[in-house]
Amino acid sequence: MVTVEFAASLRRHVQCAPQRVAAGSLRAVLDAALAAAPELAHYVFDDQGNIRKHVAVFINKTMLQNRQKLDQMLAPGDSVLVIQALTGG
Repeated sequence: MVTVEFAASLRRHVQCAPQRVAAGSLRAVLDAALAAAPELAHYVFDDQGNIRKHVAVFINKTMLQNRQKLDQMLAPGDSVLVIQALTGG
């Protein structure tokens, strides 16, 4: 199983406990985790199904660099953290 957690900045909009879902592609893992809180999907994905610019996804503590290519395979024991990326000046 893969553990998927949504940061508090996203959970304040829609409550979603950490999810344990079957291993597979990053897209499949995120879709499975979002099934518990489908209202969060529009915070995470844009209209083209890509990760939104204001969202950062970490796989095993490494930030995802390509927001469009979500086909990398995750293995049992991997962890995914989805956070709201902050910007400022």
